[in-house]
Amino acid sequence: MKKELTNAFLMKLKPPSVGRDEISDTKRSGLRLRVYPARAVWMYEKRVKGGAKRKHTFGTYCTWSSTGKREDGAIGLGEARALALEIEAEAARGIDRVLEAQQARRDQERAAATAQTLQDVLDVYDELHLSTLKRQGERKRQLEDALRKHLAQPIGDLTRASLQKPIDDKAKEGKMFMANRIRAALKHFTRWAWRREYLSEDVGDRLERATKEQIRDRVLSLDEIRAIWKLTYELGDLWGSPVRLLLLTVQRRTSINNLRKSELELAKSRFRKAISQEKNDRGHITHLSAPAMAEIEKVLARQEQAKAEAKKSKKSGKTPAASDFLFTTTGRTPISGWSKMKTRLDELLGDEFEPWRLHDFRTAFATHMAERGIPESVVDRVLNHAATASKASAVARVYNQAELLAERAVALDKWAELVTQESADVIELEGRQNV
Repeated sequence: MKKELTNAFLMKLKPPSVGRDEISDTKRSGLRLRVYPARAVWMYEKRVKGGAKRKHTFGTYCTWSSTGKREDGAIGLGEARALALEIEAEAARGIDRVLEAQQARRDQERAAATAQTLQDVLDVYDELHLSTLKRQGERKRQLEDALRKHLAQPIGDLTRASLQKPIDDKAKEGKMFMANRIRAALKHFTRWAWRREYLSEDVGDRLERATKEQIRDRVLSLDEIRAIWKLTYELGDLWGSPVRLLLLTVQRRTSINNLRKSELELAKSRFRKAISQEKNDRGHITHLSAPAMAEIEKVLARQEQAKAEAKKSKKSGKTPAASDFLFTTTGRTPISGWSKMKTRLDELLGDEFEPWRLHDFRTAFATHMAERGIPESVVDRVLNHAATASKASAVARVYNQAELLAERAVALDKWAELVTQESADVIELEGRQNV
């Protein structure tokens, strides 16, 4: 309904029983009174010059109680027309109140976001992104270590220089590849934070690499492998066994570090990793050669002895809780400190030993086994890789998960013999000679 509104008319206004009524003021075009069963509110609609048509709500003209009693609101007819005239003048000059209000809200939200501490945002990043990664804890510790001096500061104070420093510091230690890993972690975090407006710009976008990485061609010789094997016995019980098992099984470090007793199938001389435990989302069975079995049995025997001694000890109030981790010092988490162990092992090897990484065990196995006639498909399955020469189809990967288990056992038995220089009980395959 259109009508020139007056105070006398509005005083006689009655609310509808359901729905709403709308009265347009003919004196001030675009001004309307919307009448609901419990209230009447002012709204004004006007197109901004060169922009969109905008609706503005001014406030309440009056309200009605459930008994029909009326109470005046904050905005009367005169004030509503004055506000409409003000907005009309602004719209004629291209001023968009709605857009400005939206921008103001965004600015406030952004200011609130950038005022959060770096630690607060890291915790959100951990919950929303890192929790989806298999190395969640490791990645979060990496970020917290790199940004430790800034964790209590507002994330908006983060600068490119403060991000570059931990990368450069790690590079000064000679750990170039680790410096690059830190850079990658920081870049992903800042990009994530910028997209969610915790940062006004992606300050990690142009971080410098510590070094340009190339494909490694380092292959440990058998003499080097054997030197490492012998020196692991100087690492003590805590680190000697996991490093020797890593060398004998040539699995990824995390697979051995997080190995659980429930994954062992000692009667079959193997352990089985679930899909969720493997990097490539494929479950994996690893054969245990005689030396590998011996290492595991020694670890289990030491743990049983420790339990028995703790139970007999008068100083201990209770027997330590059983842990499913094969390698653990706390009973709750797997061992940690591989970097320190590697540093100690390098010291034992001496300065003349060419730089190497634990991952080189896998490359050495692949190379030396291939030289001895082990098929590439067998090597790939031992390492839990998809075959490079003839990648299996999706159907084959589903239905042939146990393929070449016997051949893989032969390869690992032979590898153990090469490493330890002790004769191994290599599994015989019908119609095929051992290599």
